[in-house]
Amino acid sequence: MGQGKVQRYLRSGLLPQLRVFAAVVRHGSFTRAAAELHIAQPTASLHIKKLTDTVGVALLEQVGKRVRPTAAGLALKTACTEIEAALGRFEDTLGGLRGLSAGSLRIAAATTEKYIVQRLLAEFARRHPEIDSSVLVLPGESLLARLAEGADDLYFLSLLPAREGIVAEPVLPNPFVVLARSDHPLAGARSTPFARFAREPLLVREPGSRTRAVTNRIFAEHGLEPPIRMELGCNDAIRETVLAGLGVAVLARYSIGFDLDPEALAVLDVEGFPIESDSHIAHPVGKRLSPIARAFMTMVQGEARRLLAAPPS
Repeated sequence: MGQGKVQRYLRSGLLPQLRVFAAVVRHGSFTRAAAELHIAQPTASLHIKKLTDTVGVALLEQVGKRVRPTAAGLALKTACTEIEAALGRFEDTLGGLRGLSAGSLRIAAATTEKYIVQRLLAEFARRHPEIDSSVLVLPGESLLARLAEGADDLYFLSLLPAREGIVAEPVLPNPFVVLARSDHPLAGARSTPFARFAREPLLVREPGSRTRAVTNRIFAEHGLEPPIRMELGCNDAIRETVLAGLGVAVLARYSIGFDLDPEALAVLDVEGFPIESDSHIAHPVGKRLSPIARAFMTMVQGEARRLLAAPPS
């Protein structure tokens, strides 16, 4: 192996450093990259410092509140994609040699699909305990960035992006509904006018999330501003705040789990709801799926509804 030009890169720790670098570029933030990778922010910063020392030029720069790649950083980002693709092809080759007796399955999912993919992945792991399976749950924009790069084997998402180059198949209806505490004045009411619902304090996801986009769109269609009481960073936090009686929320039905306790939460009957939406399994066009990914996709296509056994919306 010719090592002259790349000698300084052939050192322990380079791949973890590249992994951190790719995450920082994807998020534009050390803090969010560290949270995705489940490491401390100082650790992420140390990885980038070591990588910068190895390369010899600045890879990142601060622009306002975001971190952006320099020209050298953009070139390294391309190299990261190529390295990951090469390692993925190697892993696919090994997977073909091993069959389903060993290997890994990496899935990324939108927050609306968290419980759906966990249930399906648990069943796949039960059938194939030798396979190392993992799921990364991300906000919509971060998930789409990974999908565009083909960074994972498969993806679960509800709202498909308006772009070509994606193969997607529906898994399960996952409509957006209005949730409230079971003792809410509108619980049990029939055909509540949207204008009446729009007077209730609203709990919403952060700007940029797909759930927030659905909420904003339905209010805009009625010519109203959403009466936001609180922004929260995940669907589970919204569920707990609804249970505390602090407001109502628009969420994908299964984004908070499958078992809805009628003594605790109620789905309100509001004009314009439910908003139809499906959970999808997806991958980039032309992506070479490993035997393990194909086996998982086959299970989902043929058995998802039975395995999920979701109650009616």
